[in-house]
Amino acid sequence: MSIFWALLRRELTAFFFSLAGYIIIAAVTLLTGLSFVVLVQNLGTDPSPMPVTEMFYRTYFFWLIVLLVSPVITMRLFALEKASGTFETLMTTQVGDVQVVAAKFMAAIIFYLVAWLPLLACLFIVQHFTSQNSALDAGTVGGMFLGIFLTGGLFLSLGCFASSLTRSQVAAAMISFVLGVSLFSLGFLAEALPATTQPWQLQIVSYFGLFEQMHDFARGVVDVRAVVFYVSATFLFLFLTLRVVESRRWK
Repeated sequence: MSIFWALLRRELTAFFFSLAGYIIIAAVTLLTGLSFVVLVQNLGTDPSPMPVTEMFYRTYFFWLIVLLVSPVITMRLFALEKASGTFETLMTTQVGDVQVVAAKFMAAIIFYLVAWLPLLACLFIVQHFTSQNSALDAGTVGGMFLGIFLTGGLFLSLGCFASSLTRSQVAAAMISFVLGVSLFSLGFLAEALPATTQPWQLQIVSYFGLFEQMHDFARGVVDVRAVVFYVSATFLFLFLTLRVVESRRWK
């Protein structure tokens, strides 16, 4: 276990003691703040029964952040070490493949969640200057951050898999972005299917409805089926990442 914590500290240091890490946090803060500016301008002085968290997820700012930031966070995890030669050195030590993958993913998800903390400030400002008393409701905020955590875990695990496939950070980011957009686009497939589609087919496609699932989380509603889907998909991509890492030992 001490090896895992050492690897985790190593990865977190690479995030929080680099200029790139703070650029990512600044970019997330800028886009989050911009989204709330747009929401407030659109609302004007008219009251809204919808929680501000749900209105935020009805915009594309959240998904723009996730789709752009996740590849940037994960592109260096494996690709940079492969390009610099440190990955081969790491793999020759008494470090398990599972520990390496778990530490890198855990560091990425921690950094990802820290980057979203300024969202709380936006909610506090909205609550202070408007009648949105539910902006900082414990259930709503808890559901919102659960959705952020699950969505981030899925896209970051996808990014880890992309980064493990190549030595190029740019290629890793592009692969992760394309796969992420493809996964996100599946959520709109259910609406495009004809009425004659079989119910079981609609049920399967509905599991990929990430856009609608986030609306539930933003209202503080936790659907167990959505949680199971996110967790299962995350572990699937982490397992694929582990298999790619393990394959290098046999080359």
